[in-house]
Amino acid sequence: MPLNFEDTAIAFAPKTNLELKKAQWLFRAIGQPSLTRVGIALTQWALRWHLPVNGLIKATIFKQFCGGETLEEADKAALHLNEYGVHAIMDYGVEGKSNEAEFEKTTQTFLNTLQFSGNKHYIPFVSLKITGFARFELLEKIQSGAPLTDQEKAELARVEERVDRICALASNLNKMILIDAEESWIQDPVDNITDAMMARYNKNKTTVFNTFQLYRHDRLAFMKTSHEKALQNGYRLGAKLVRGAYMEKERERAAQMGYPSPIQPNKAATDADYDAAVLYGLKHPETITLFVGTHNEQSNQIAADFILQQQLKPAEAPVYFSQLYGMSDNLSFNLGKSGFKVSKYLPYGPVADVIPYLMRRAQENTSVSGQTGRELSLINRELKRRSSAK
Repeated sequence: MPLNFEDTAIAFAPKTNLELKKAQWLFRAIGQPSLTRVGIALTQWALRWHLPVNGLIKATIFKQFCGGETLEEADKAALHLNEYGVHAIMDYGVEGKSNEAEFEKTTQTFLNTLQFSGNKHYIPFVSLKITGFARFELLEKIQSGAPLTDQEKAELARVEERVDRICALASNLNKMILIDAEESWIQDPVDNITDAMMARYNKNKTTVFNTFQLYRHDRLAFMKTSHEKALQNGYRLGAKLVRGAYMEKERERAAQMGYPSPIQPNKAATDADYDAAVLYGLKHPETITLFVGTHNEQSNQIAADFILQQQLKPAEAPVYFSQLYGMSDNLSFNLGKSGFKVSKYLPYGPVADVIPYLMRRAQENTSVSGQTGRELSLINRELKRRSSAK
């Protein structure tokens, strides 16, 4: 059937009227910057004073953007998505740890997630951040070029070993690992670790994906360089394309420290590089597996149209689409209905531990021009359609 991102009947088929009305209320609330700032401040204050707010958070913003507190809860959400042709990316949402015991605990959590997902075709991906296994300060020192002590070299070896354990198990289970991008001042060691994993596990299939943040003005060129490196070393490039998540922080740090900002001059430049990266990946299907991670309708349309113009069956092209759970359902469910390979990022973890993730979702929906208004307009249209159909 024709791909139509305006079809709200397909977009919201998984949601009841009550669920839609709750989402409507939530997006109205986070669409007001002052209210969002106050809400975030009050939440952080309540958590510091150990006030009983977990129940309220779980019933509102957590329910909208997270799959559950446990793997079993997230699996129920993933099964529900699968009924509508949409798969799940398991994303353990806990972050901000900084010691070896916590890193090892996180590693075991990822191994458990992979084992749990092993025979579930509707969970093809697991997402991870290198900062879940490594001290931020260590990565920062590596990028600065300062020599590491013997102790730090051993620490880095443990980081690489943890990531290798996860990628090896994923390869054995025919799952795929999405390694997230980080801040620009620690990204180089993240890229190096990811390249090493791709060289090891992407020989005959794509197991590992690096993430390219196209709001950085150097990432389109870096994607092409990464492709050349993959060609020279005989492995497939797994290329996950996103616009980016650290723009304000990046600009502030560059201004404070007096170096040129790595961020594009404007949104138009970001959009142009993103779509160029999509087309570059699409034109090299023999050696690049592409992951189009975006809420931008034009970028999704460009990729979908290219696949159809090549007379490829959407499910057979080496291209995956993805959006965040709780957002842009008009993209995900319409892509799924049309046979494209599409997944939702499905964060899970204890409510208190995923608060940083939820705060970012609220802030991004407030700051991204038009995103909250778009979500609201689609929800309003679907509620009106359902009311008229009675």
